[in-house]
Formats: sequence, structure tokens, C-alpha cells
Amino acid sequence: MIKVGIAGVTGYTGIELVKLISNHPKTKLCSVSSNSYKGKALTEVFPSMRGFETLICEDLDGPPLSGKLDVIFLALPHKISMQHVPGLLGNHIKVIDLSADFRFSDASAYESAYQEHTAKHLLKKSVYGLSEIYRDKIKAAKLIGNPGCYPTSILLPLIPLLKENLIQPSGIISDSKSGVSGAGRSLSLSSHFCEVNESFGPYKIGNHRHTPEIDEILSIQSGQKISITFVPHLLPITRGMLSTIYVQAKEHTTESRIREVYAAYYEKEPFIRILQKNAFPAISHVKGTNACDIGLHFCEETHQIILVSAIDNLLKGAAGQAVQNMNIMFGLKEDLGLNSVQVPL
Repeated sequence: MIKVGIAGVTGYTGIELVKLISNHPKTKLCSVSSNSYKGKALTEVFPSMRGFETLICEDLDGPPLSGKLDVIFLALPHKISMQHVPGLLGNHIKVIDLSADFRFSDASAYESAYQEHTAKHLLKKSVYGLSEIYRDKIKAAKLIGNPGCYPTSILLPLIPLLKENLIQPSGIISDSKSGVSGAGRSLSLSSHFCEVNESFGPYKIGNHRHTPEIDEILSIQSGQKISITFVPHLLPITRGMLSTIYVQAKEHTTESRIREVYAAYYEKEPFIRILQKNAFPAISHVKGTNACDIGLHFCEETHQIILVSAIDNLLKGAAGQAVQNMNIMFGLKEDLGLNSVQVPL
């Protein structure tokens, strides 16, 4: 059995990880930590876990974890993860970090969006955890920078088309919408029920922290500088994410060629579902799953392509993809513990 720890266990992503690891046939949850609820039983914080887990929330700086864990998930705030990762790796514990701290290969790109990086030497050793794209590197990795939710929903539809030279690299626009859980569990006026309920609007236009992450990965994958226009919106729902992406096709591109490319990249992928012509994703179809649904519309007159993707922001956008990466790292079947069937109601 793989011995697993979860740090930051009492956030929305942390408790999703608890549920996934508790139901995983090849793992045992051995340690959970939370600064906010140190000393409390996990069942005190999340009564739904009664009868399933009896662990007490510890301090991550507490007793040494060497020999106790094979892998730890860090569902911690940005900058906190980088303080712990060197020591964890030094104790031969594999790390899957769900903050932004190890998503970037370029420290200056990280620092422009977040703050000073205090473990720059590890950025070259970290692997970006977009499972379907970086699988071969993930297999040998000891440190994974798990992608952001918005980037996952945008990168998966775009990367095959850019790599195969089917779309223009300039003028890419993503109009993306997320459920309120994407803002985390900490109290904030902007995610307060009365502020969000029966409302809808954009936020952080032009300065969202996920933009440089998206740009860096698209630039690496395409071999050219990419700068997208990314506009996030907050939906009055708990979970789920949908991105509508506008791109311009190159002259030789056809819808049949796009579908051929998607089939070549994703036909054997258990969590990527390319929808048929005139069918488009909906959040209710992916909620509670690790799936990414992708639909497309090709306009013959304007040569514009409209891509639509949907994911569960807490699963494929966070905890689910993290467990998928763990499965890859330990040579397990990739959908192990993630293949339950969900229904929208």
C-alpha cells in the first residue's frame, strides 16, 4: 500500500483528496495536517467523514514524516508549500504540490504573479502535472506542480491544435467560468453567499494569476511565444468550470482534421471526452468526475474555431488530477480510484 499524507487537509481540495485516497484500493491515509484545526479530529471539521477516517489534524512542522509516508499532497497556500518541499524531498517523500509554487520553470514568471520564490533550485526538478501531456516525465518525477483549474480547462483543448499547427498562435481568447469553491474555503466578501447568489460577473481581468501559467505552458508546447486573453467569471454554483475558447484556424485547417488530431492525442485517454459535432459540454455532466469534456464549433465562413471545455474544478482541476498523477508516479492504472460513474442529479 502507498502511504499517503495530506497537508492543508481542511480546505475544499484537501477534503476531496481525503475522499479519493480513502476510497483508493492501493493507498492508506497515514497523516493529515492543518494549521487552522491542529489537534482536532478530521471528523470534527468534516462530520461527513464519521466512520471513515479517525485521523487527528497535525502540524506539518511536527513529528518527522521520514519513513511514515511515500507521498504527500500539499493543498497549501502559495509560498507555504515552498517552505516545506525541500525537507520533504530530503526525507525521500514524493511531493504533489497543489499550490502554484512549483508549476513554473521560470522563477521570474512565478514571481511576477505571486511573490519571491525561496526554492528556485527545485523548479528545474519539478514536473508540471498536466497528466495527459506530461505523463512520461511524471512517471519519473519526485516533485509535481499540479496545474491550476483554469489552466487545465484551457490547456487540454489548445495544446494539440497548437502543436499540430492548426490554429493561429495570436488572438487566443478564453472566456472562463468557475464555481465559488475555486476561491477556497477561507472567508472572503467576494465569495460570500449574498454577493454571489443570483449574480454573475468577471473578476481580475488582465491580472489573474493563472494567465502567466497558461502562457508559459502554451509557449513551451508550441515552441513560440503565446499570450492569451483570459477572462475569468464567478458562477453562483458550488463547483464546476467551463471555458469557451476562441481561436482562428490556419488556412489549411478543417473540422475533420481537428477531430483527427484530438483522436490521435486523446482517444485512449480515460478522462478526456471529445464530443460529437453539435454537442457541447455542460458542468452538470462532469461534476463529481475527473473528466474533461471538449466540444468544438468550426465556422467555415470566418475560419474561427470555438472550443468549449468543462471540468470539475475540485477534481480534474485539483484533487482528481493530483491522484491521477500519483497513480502515474507509482506505476498504477491511471484511473484507479477515479473511475466511479456520476450522474448530474
